[in-house]
Amino acid sequence: MRTSNFDGCCDVNRPGAVGPTLAGAVAQACDVAPLPRAAEPGLNRRQAGAVGRPPAPADFLASNRFPGVSRRRWLRQGAGALLALGLGHGCARLPATARGGEFHFVVLNDTHYQSPQCGRWFDRVGASIRSHTPPPAFCLVAGDLSEHGTAAELGAMREALDRFGLPVFTVIGNHDYAGPSDRRAYEQLFPERLNYHFEHAGWQFVGLDSTDGNKAQGTRIQPATLAWLDATLPRLDPERPVVVLTHFPLGIFVPMRPANAAAVLERLLTLNLVAVFSGHFHGFTERRAGRAALTTNKCCAISRANHDGTRAKGYFLCAAGRDGLRRQFVEVTPG
Repeated sequence: MRTSNFDGCCDVNRPGAVGPTLAGAVAQACDVAPLPRAAEPGLNRRQAGAVGRPPAPADFLASNRFPGVSRRRWLRQGAGALLALGLGHGCARLPATARGGEFHFVVLNDTHYQSPQCGRWFDRVGASIRSHTPPPAFCLVAGDLSEHGTAAELGAMREALDRFGLPVFTVIGNHDYAGPSDRRAYEQLFPERLNYHFEHAGWQFVGLDSTDGNKAQGTRIQPATLAWLDATLPRLDPERPVVVLTHFPLGIFVPMRPANAAAVLERLLTLNLVAVFSGHFHGFTERRAGRAALTTNKCCAISRANHDGTRAKGYFLCAAGRDGLRRQFVEVTPG
């Protein structure tokens, strides 16, 4: 097991309300802005870097100016919205009005269980997770638990997760469908793990179904998830820190981001959003929305490669504290 220092930090802040008009316009522009390169699963390192690199804030604003708005006015008024959406430099750090407790947890993504070899791999992953002091309170898994969405694969993955010896919270990925819309095995083996929330030590965790059937790209987050957000978020504490788990990435210019990801972020930013952990793109990316960190990570699978050309496999170890959330990548090596 190889562990890096805690290298990511998200502050616990007051809810960062984003102005609905201009911020929404910039978010909409984010959705229609063309990616530098098509997001294909087989991206090499150079290609992945080109896709993952956002444009300079001024260039982004200028190229997405709305009709009837002068370039000078758009750049001047858009700067604040870019800061709110995490595209500009110098995002503000505000003091918290309410803080959560201190604990550790782990986040895995894209486990892609498909053979007995995977079972042995996840026993090594579980041993690595149990080796930490203090022990993690629970494990989050950001989708694509299986390769083909079958009951055999998902059942074996469920057994592997049970051997971790700690509570596990999952969300569904596109590979967890047995067909274009068939997710019966996932729903049977992981009940009540589509759209849900739970609380731990004053922190609020939200799991979201970000899939569009078994489609890998060109997707939209479905109306059922948006309706669930509209019904549920007003019941959450707007002051307490919030961590969100999705399969598809929400960060701008991350490959295979859903077309309406901004609609989800707009809703989440009404709360004290601290972090969003996602998968699908097998590689590390980090973006900002308000003061929250939106990340993807290298996959935690022995059966699949990373999209960014790196070879390491592992998971995030996260430390939640009074001042925010820190994370580090923990590498697990095959036996």
